Amino acid sequence: MHPFTYAPVADAAGAAARALAGAQFIAGGTDMLQLLQENLVQPQELADLNGLGLAGITEEQDGALRLGALTRLQKAADDPLLRERCAVAAEALAASASPMVRHMATLGGNLLQRTRCLYFRDVSTPCNKRQPGSGCSALEGENRHNAILGGSEHCIAVQPSDLPVALVALDAEVLIQGAGGAERWVPVEGFHRLPGDTPEIETVMQPGDIILAIRIPAHATRWRSHYVKARDRASFAWALCSAAVALRLDEEGRVAELRVAAGGVATKPWRLMRVEQELLGHRLDRDRVRLAAVWASEGAVTRPGNAYKAPLLQHTVERAILELGGLA
Repeated sequence: MHPFTYAPVADAAGAAARALAGAQFIAGGTDMLQLLQENLVQPQELADLNGLGLAGITEEQDGALRLGALTRLQKAADDPLLRERCAVAAEALAASASPMVRHMATLGGNLLQRTRCLYFRDVSTPCNKRQPGSGCSALEGENRHNAILGGSEHCIAVQPSDLPVALVALDAEVLIQGAGGAERWVPVEGFHRLPGDTPEIETVMQPGDIILAIRIPAHATRWRSHYVKARDRASFAWALCSAAVALRLDEEGRVAELRVAAGGVATKPWRLMRVEQELLGHRLDRDRVRLAAVWASEGAVTRPGNAYKAPLLQHTVERAILELGGLA
């Protein structure tokens, strides 16, 4: 492991200054420690953010929920307010990693989790995300876990986190403080970037930026919601495919508002707007949901190793909507 210094920080301004001087942030450390052990990052300094007081879940005056960036995943998953108002987020958190990891990992860190693509994690192989311009080994190599949506000729790595998929379905936003102290809200749907020809740039975060909080708007807390995750084993496995659904029915039982997002299949949490359009204004029934779910894989580009993800995505979306609608 590359040698580095460690320094706790007491305020966001001090953290930003250290980042601009070359430090990298650490909070729960569950992803950072792996990156250090695998020599994927070699910081001169780690700046510990745990003293910033950014933990906890609170309700705002308008009914929105504010989730502090340093809240531990398990703490959030167990929070009665989140479980009651935003079941899809609590379910996604409960399906993440293992209990040991969830007790350490933070919400902000989960948004920033690096890809699990085996070539990114193997420094002996080419990877454009790790070394721009070196090539993407997954295109013609082992790509069972890689993306079928949102990829490019430079990268098909999946964004692996569960929580952002649920947050996209909830119209959530991320509060980011810039190096100069200015704050800005960014929709979670626009927080992660498509790889294009710069896959090494994964989010809209700038040098010195710090995630302060996540906000789930009041209207989304009134929706019914659900999360389904398909994976190789029941615990400590990343999604082969996941679906997050948030729904509001009108007084006559028709779909008035709907958000559907997918994980495990794309280079960022993936909004399935065509599926939503196919169901808006209609009553939910098995045949209509099945036909709508076919559109989940629209635009998919598959390879021999990951072609199974296209039908798996359709079935996972169908299952999530049927279970939420009480039709499963």
